[in-house]
Amino acid sequence: MPTLNEQIMNDLKEAMKQKDQAAMTTLRALKSAIKYAAIEKVGADGELPDIDAIAVVRKQIKQRRDSVDQFTAGGRPDLAATESAEISVLERYLPAALSDAETEALVASVIAELGASSKQDMGRVMKALQDRSAGRADGRILSQLVAKALA
Repeated sequence: MPTLNEQIMNDLKEAMKQKDQAAMTTLRALKSAIKYAAIEKVGADGELPDIDAIAVVRKQIKQRRDSVDQFTAGGRPDLAATESAEISVLERYLPAALSDAETEALVASVIAELGASSKQDMGRVMKALQDRSAGRADGRILSQLVAKALA
């Protein structure tokens, strides 16, 4: 099974063959962002592990979602549509998300395991949840579920 970096390169080559401009632009930007993160973390010659590359993909998606909101508010649906197309390209590289039931069960099990009982324990619980969910759950949703459970 290829690494995420290899998969992105293969998909970029395919987008070039298909002359898919949106995919090419998005994948080049993603490749660049991953390279910058790799330089920061492991040096110029290193390669970013998949878990960290997935975090970069999530960050890129978040940036584009923010752009969609701003473009929509600014009356630029054409630019919002471009950003939305880029989001759909990027989402291919995320692992399958946990279902709502799986997320709630994970939150409950981590809270029970850590013996968390108040909002003061939220930081410990969130750190454990983010490690265990391995990028398969949205941090904002996890935070809301933990806050509700510890209230």
